[in-house]
Amino acid sequence: MTSINQKSLDLHRAHRGKIAIATTVPLATREDLSLAYTPGVAAVCEAIAEDPEQIRNLSVTGNAVAVVTDGSAVLGLGDIGPRAAMPVMEGKCALFKALGGIDAWPICLDAHEPDDIVAAIRAIAPGFSGINIEDISAPRCFEIEDRLQDLGIPVMHDDQHGTAIILLAGLINAVKVTGKDFTQLRVVISGAGAAGRAICRFLRGIGQGDQAQSVAEVIVCDSRGALYAGRPELGPVKEAILQYSNPQNRKGNLQDMLTDADVFIGVSRGNLLQADNIRRMAKDPLVFALANPTPEIDPDLALSAGAAVVATGRSDYSNQVNNVLAFPGIFRGAIDARAPRITEKMKLAAAHAIADYIPDPTPTHILPNPLSPLVASKVAEAVILAAQNQ
Repeated sequence: MTSINQKSLDLHRAHRGKIAIATTVPLATREDLSLAYTPGVAAVCEAIAEDPEQIRNLSVTGNAVAVVTDGSAVLGLGDIGPRAAMPVMEGKCALFKALGGIDAWPICLDAHEPDDIVAAIRAIAPGFSGINIEDISAPRCFEIEDRLQDLGIPVMHDDQHGTAIILLAGLINAVKVTGKDFTQLRVVISGAGAAGRAICRFLRGIGQGDQAQSVAEVIVCDSRGALYAGRPELGPVKEAILQYSNPQNRKGNLQDMLTDADVFIGVSRGNLLQADNIRRMAKDPLVFALANPTPEIDPDLALSAGAAVVATGRSDYSNQVNNVLAFPGIFRGAIDARAPRITEKMKLAAAHAIADYIPDPTPTHILPNPLSPLVASKVAEAVILAAQNQ
């Protein structure tokens, strides 16, 4: 067992997790008890009963997000179940609090059918101002998120949209470094799951309105190669991706698709590519090898093969694509704006706010430090403005 793994086990055992409840009012005297609980709390309950919107002003609900999972797609661990997923959900909640000032609660459901998960989230929704769906496997995550957009509070599947937002921010700055034209980029994505689908839509400007910029072409590959119209046994989710990808209906494997491509984005599995694959790409290629813990290509190998900018999902390399840059600020802004949902325009605003945080990007600095304390507030400001200008 590596040192970091043992240290993490020791940390969690010593503290029994990473989060706890803290009171916000004094509870030292009888009057304190009367105000916080009975009899005074009855007046607060009656005020909410008379005007349900007051729950946001008179309870923790106004600053609360539920982080909901069934444990079916946790990190690189796969379907490990709701109990084993709890440490990840706790970590997410800790980051919500530390960076966004949001009280987040881990909700690990022993349920797997979309109907059951949707019903559970609807049942708990009155106690929250936002729902962060986490680590639920595709394609169920798409259906679950779509069916909950009428809750009246923001609902976002972070594995899709958080990754896409950070990716776009990094790509905006990588283009500045290399002088490439964003609208002329040819992009190849390895991975047709939740993140790959969302990144493809985002790079093509789907649903973002007049402010959107679209790359010239995106081709999405799975383990069998490029998705193309007429490919046998695609399934409805992958067929839907073809609405905004591979317009020339190219056929071939991932390596074939990389010839003359400007950008490689990996959200699949490690060690897929070799140096020769990078050499086949266009001049000054941009490589986002985001598989964890092992990238699709070793960053040093990609650089030696001519990559102008390399990003990974790891914290021990420069240019880490980490969702923590997005979700605390997005939910902070959406909650403060009382937005009923998180729109594509709000996500686009978040991406630009993250990119703008680095005024002078370099090949090794296209994204902020994931733990920079000011990123979330900048993202929140941009999201609020976008929500107000819908």
